[in-house]
Amino acid sequence: MTDPHGYRGKRVFVTGCSSGIGHATARMLLDAGAQVHGLDWRSPSLALSGFSQVDLRDRSAIDQAVLGISSPVDALFNCAGLPPMHLWLDVMKVNFIGMRHLSEAIAARMAPGSAIVTVGSNGGAGWRQRLVELRNFIATTNFEDAVRWCEANDAPQNAAYNFAKEAIVVWTLAWSASTIARGIRLNCTSPGAVDTAMLAAIEEVTPPGLIDAVAQPIGRRSTPQEQANVLLMLNSPQASYVNGVDLPVDGGFIAAQTVAD
Repeated sequence: MTDPHGYRGKRVFVTGCSSGIGHATARMLLDAGAQVHGLDWRSPSLALSGFSQVDLRDRSAIDQAVLGISSPVDALFNCAGLPPMHLWLDVMKVNFIGMRHLSEAIAARMAPGSAIVTVGSNGGAGWRQRLVELRNFIATTNFEDAVRWCEANDAPQNAAYNFAKEAIVVWTLAWSASTIARGIRLNCTSPGAVDTAMLAAIEEVTPPGLIDAVAQPIGRRSTPQEQANVLLMLNSPQASYVNGVDLPVDGGFIAAQTVAD
């Protein structure tokens, strides 16, 4: 059993624990000796300390799951997500609206020294170009208001996946100032091409070679474990002064794009 980040005995929650990055994260936390509780729409293959079947599109399901969560919670790993080929409002609900609702509810059960990290995407790298619109969106105060905002605005319908991932970044940057006042750190990551079932589904509806282009300059796709390693680091005591960060974990893709001629 290895525990380089100090998770032994910690009580942690992982969304999307049944596959991909969430599964890798939950497994690594189990190996570290943490008490791992999962939330997903399908049951995981891992022997977790607890599991709640939750559809993040359904506020009542989220609320019901939260009722069963007692204090304290040491860390929350938001790894659940839908790929872009799903209905636009479903993508918005799972990738941001439901995630935010769950995070705010669980944060109320966290003590100082706790942390939350959310998996975004380098598909959200364009958030600066839509900052005003994104600020208006994340200013919605609850699940229903956020849904109504989406129904009244065209942008999420045209590019729900990217917009939701952009919203994760802006929400993280904005809300982190509030959570850190309570001793709770809030960060997010922006993975590039990760070798998961979700990526395979995305490739079915994207132009040939696009994912390979995103996998540059490192020249390969990330493993889910490589993403999970970073998530564990960010939510660990070793990262106690890291707050309000959107960390690219993409093999240098965003860096190369930023300085490209």
